[in-house]
Amino acid sequence: MARKLANGAHLARSHAHEEDVPGTVNVQAVEGDDTGYGQALFPVPANDPNDPLQWSRPKKIMILVIICCYSFLGNAALLGPGPYLTLWSELFDISPGDASTLISYPNLAYGFSSFFLVPLYLKVGRRPVMLGSMLAFIAGLAGCSQANNFGGLMAARIIHCFGAGICEALPVQLVNDIFFLHERGKHIGYYTFGMCFAAVATIPAAYMLPTQYSWRLFFYVILAFACALFVLTFLFVEESSYDREAHMHHDVSPERSNEAIASNASEKPEESIVEEAVVTPVRKSYLSTLRPWGRTDPNVNMFTLMWRSFTYFLVPQVLWVITSFGIIIGLGALAFNYVFPIKITAPPYNWSESNSGVQSLGSLLGFLFALPFTSSSDRLAAYLTKHNNNIREAEMRLGVMLPAMIIAPAGLVVYGLTAEFNLHWIGYFFGSGLASFGGYFYYCFTLAYAVDSYNSNTSEMLIAINIGKQAVSFGLGFGVLDWVMERGYATIIAGAFGSVFLANNLMLIVFMLRGKQIRRFMSTSWVSTLHGRRTRNTPQSL
Repeated sequence: MARKLANGAHLARSHAHEEDVPGTVNVQAVEGDDTGYGQALFPVPANDPNDPLQWSRPKKIMILVIICCYSFLGNAALLGPGPYLTLWSELFDISPGDASTLISYPNLAYGFSSFFLVPLYLKVGRRPVMLGSMLAFIAGLAGCSQANNFGGLMAARIIHCFGAGICEALPVQLVNDIFFLHERGKHIGYYTFGMCFAAVATIPAAYMLPTQYSWRLFFYVILAFACALFVLTFLFVEESSYDREAHMHHDVSPERSNEAIASNASEKPEESIVEEAVVTPVRKSYLSTLRPWGRTDPNVNMFTLMWRSFTYFLVPQVLWVITSFGIIIGLGALAFNYVFPIKITAPPYNWSESNSGVQSLGSLLGFLFALPFTSSSDRLAAYLTKHNNNIREAEMRLGVMLPAMIIAPAGLVVYGLTAEFNLHWIGYFFGSGLASFGGYFYYCFTLAYAVDSYNSNTSEMLIAINIGKQAVSFGLGFGVLDWVMERGYATIIAGAFGSVFLANNLMLIVFMLRGKQIRRFMSTSWVSTLHGRRTRNTPQSL
């Protein structure tokens, strides 16, 4: 029977469980189970209204909206100044290549902050780290708006990107904390859209150049939104760190006792509900959720988490996420932001600098056309699970990525050839749109696939993913201007970058066909032992 509180609020229940191989979940529903797409909920929520999985739908959506906005602002502040590179090179008397480091070095800080902040939020809680990171973000933006030299601007850029870097890991962590398996692909997709939508920031950034405050106005505007978001975060983002396993072990299971009594003594169902309400914990008050500190976990060793996360570089599914994100960011976003302002302001186009940021419209259209497919992987996985005796495999969501496998590299080819031969400017928009459309699928579903495969160690996995993807994107984007000037746009963007992108995307076939065998092998490896694999009916590590 469904669990209810004394006030009639519903508590979800489920009998789903993970099988011996991580990423394989039995979602067969029994009578009384709550379901999604007709399948039992996983992870299994505790009989506690304070369990984040039991929070109300509006509360979950509010948290998702806030963290998506944070991801948007963080990425917008990182990539938005792309149109200013030419101006900064003249203003600070540096080369365009050196000016581009005002994006590439902060990009590196953006990813590497997870190495310190993820273990910290595991130790002291998500809420205090999120609030603290926002304060660093705000301070860095204020510094950028007042910088008068290259060194000062670089330092402030690194500070705000280091602070906002947590929004690369925290959204996925929060989705994992508060949403069920059947919702994961869709909600990771919404976070991804917020991140990708930041590409449009170059448009207002470019149009702010002719204003009184010039490029500083961009940082003023982002700063204002960041302050407003800090207030919303303080008011609505509750601590989501929760020891579900400990709570479930201490459950007295009154429901089962009551059901047995009801079946033997013909007691009324309402009586069992009332009795269960006595042992169900009371929901925290709203004022208590506003405390800036979170749940401190005495069992978390931050330094152990830091070094142990590097072993995830040996896990193929995680490595695929790293290369997918790194290649899309390095070969797509950074390359587009670096190349377009230089090409479009020179002959034969001769656009003004204030129009040099509109290239992001192509990326935006690509993401918008892909957005309706955000829940497609969840629906496909649910369909395949139903026809697999309700045994869900992590790979079941991957089929929706097949068209994107070819579309994204084709976009780089179009973009590179347009730049090489000075073709019509529409080619830049079409090429970036194709790359963004295909990249959106790889952003969303490689990450959801990795979380599905190794759900219990999401935090450590996110450290490796964020460090790895930023390192890859930094390496690919660092010398892109020098490469294209020496070798040509077609050779580097269409040829080299397009080939690397395609090779990475083709790994989709390998994981669709052999993903479970890889997961089974890794579950018996020394990496699994290092991460503390547990017994079958408790959450498993890698």
